[in-house]
Amino acid sequence: MKLLGNIIWFLLGGIFLGLAWALVGLVWCITIVGIPVGVQCFKFAGLSFSPFGRDVYYHGGGVSLILNVLWLIFGGLEIAVIALAIGLIFTITIIGIPFGKQCFKIAKLALMPFGSSIVPSDQLSRLQYR
Repeated sequence: MKLLGNIIWFLLGGIFLGLAWALVGLVWCITIVGIPVGVQCFKFAGLSFSPFGRDVYYHGGGVSLILNVLWLIFGGLEIAVIALAIGLIFTITIIGIPFGKQCFKIAKLALMPFGSSIVPSDQLSRLQYR
């Protein structure tokens, strides 16, 4: 089911979200200081291309908070709005609800990407209760 969901996801909108993450990553990589941020964007572009079967584990501290605030100012808010809009379009139909939920997951990630890790869905519950 994950494979079929990822294929349909990619064709119906995942390609746009993934390309948006990759574009922001390229912009960040133009400067030497922004390379770590760009690398993080490329990691999340991979999640945007195939989100089924993977979840985001949020953790972090003060440095993550500072980077997330900078991220919001320099590109994160736009990606979150795009993901939210695509998610709302998907949830118009009952069949699109699982795809809308994936868009909302990516929108939340776009608001706070630092201090988060991408993990397989079956490992998320183990990490949350450690």
